[in-house]
Amino acid sequence: MAQWLLAILTSVWAVRLSIHLAARNLGKPEDFRYCAMRERWGKSFPLASLVIVFGLQGAVMWAVSLPIQISLAVTTSTSTASAVAGVALWAVGLFFESVGDWQLVRFKRNPENAGRVLDTGLWRYTRQPNYFGDCLVWWGLFFVAASCSGAWWTILSPLTMTFLLLRVSGVSLLEKTLRNSKPEYADYVARTNAFLPGIPRRRS
Repeated sequence: MAQWLLAILTSVWAVRLSIHLAARNLGKPEDFRYCAMRERWGKSFPLASLVIVFGLQGAVMWAVSLPIQISLAVTTSTSTASAVAGVALWAVGLFFESVGDWQLVRFKRNPENAGRVLDTGLWRYTRQPNYFGDCLVWWGLFFVAASCSGAWWTILSPLTMTFLLLRVSGVSLLEKTLRNSKPEYADYVARTNAFLPGIPRRRS
């Protein structure tokens, strides 16, 4: 049961994200990070990208997908409660990720919002509702996998994803860019949680 459940949940998440990224990026220039890599590495860019981009992402993908891999090898389920909790976390996470993405896309489509900060909807309660949602999705998938016998050690997956989102390629990287590009962002930071949703703080 957990095998089919994980396959369905992961597929729904992946299809939603693929459609979102395709709609956002088709026809757009190459990601600025890859452009910077081209300038830095020059003729060595193909090899550098093979190691730094594809090799590293492959290793991360292996670690993050451990709950799904292990569930395919283990056929015995021992905890229905863990599976139910996992589906609940996944659902809340998908809500935050998809609604947060949709609200940001709608905000950016309005030319009057150029240089401004989105602080309504889910973005009123957390500065990164989409990253928070993505994090919950992977914790949810872990708890579903943990309903299988002996799969608790795959907690490495959500721990890795949480660390990456908070400290590497997610919140910390994006926050640096936004602080420098949006004058209103400092005030937004002072009143809004970075990751976990919470009631906005009042400025004294």
